[in-house]
Amino acid sequence: MGWLQRLKIDKFLLIMIVVVVVASLLPAQGMAKTGFEYLTTAAIALLFFMHGAKLSREAILAGAGHWRLHLVVFLSTFALFPLLGLAMAWIPPSILPPPLFMGFLYLCALPATVQSAIAFTSVAGGNVAAAVCSASASSILGIFLSPVLVGALMQTQEGSTDTLHAIGKIILQLMVPFIAGHLSRPLIGRWVDRHKKLINLTDRSSILLVVYVAFSEAVVEGIWHQVTGMALLWVLVISLVLLAIVLVVNTWAARLLGFDTADEITIVFCGSKKSLANGVPMANVLFPASAVGMMVLPLMIFHQIQLMVCAVLAQHYARRTQQKTPPVA
Repeated sequence: MGWLQRLKIDKFLLIMIVVVVVASLLPAQGMAKTGFEYLTTAAIALLFFMHGAKLSREAILAGAGHWRLHLVVFLSTFALFPLLGLAMAWIPPSILPPPLFMGFLYLCALPATVQSAIAFTSVAGGNVAAAVCSASASSILGIFLSPVLVGALMQTQEGSTDTLHAIGKIILQLMVPFIAGHLSRPLIGRWVDRHKKLINLTDRSSILLVVYVAFSEAVVEGIWHQVTGMALLWVLVISLVLLAIVLVVNTWAARLLGFDTADEITIVFCGSKKSLANGVPMANVLFPASAVGMMVLPLMIFHQIQLMVCAVLAQHYARRTQQKTPPVA
């Protein structure tokens, strides 16, 4: 086992850090910037087309009847997180500068991840069918709900997000390709299922392209003069506290509401994630190019923390489940 696996560090995040460094040293400017912007728009459309093509209706229907579980996950993703984001307004600007605070508000408005939520639920011995349904529904609903939440949260902070305009852009650039991809699944679904590695490579390449363009613009605007090493450390600490609160609340909510262990696992993992795959391209649609780098910075840090913490938590649940399972005679 390599040291990255032992430390639970996501290799994709390391590649993303390299991309940020490259953007800091060699930002796209002039004609190159225009070309990258067109390429980014196409890449985002392809990303959501493939998200739609990967979505299996059978898998969703298998867990769709578990409405109480889905409601708890939905409330955690789209109510608990935003409320905790608003509570961060009490953190002094010397600790959490306004641009990073806005980044946390954006993070809190995002839908849950699909891939990692399902993977951790499976490793921990949770209700995988319900996790597939819940995470997929969160991803789909997030395309509509996240822009509304972003507008509502940022207007409370005297922001200027035009919610209706943002929803229109989201529908055109994200939802239309998503629906087209899902409608195309009868034609390309088998090919997509056979080439999952290629599709994942396409997804990640699209995200890296968006990150490069976003941070190129942010570097030109002086992001590294606004964000100090101490500010990044505070983002790390706040992300840890945010995740810890959500994990504790979801765990106790699942137990108080009488869910069994398998469903508790699903609630904990599906209700505590925020999607980098949706968040980065969505930020590119919602915000001015100069603001995207700052908006996704807390998300990038939170994403790595949620992977590391949930990997350890999944192993803990798995060991507990094995101890409870009686030996086969």
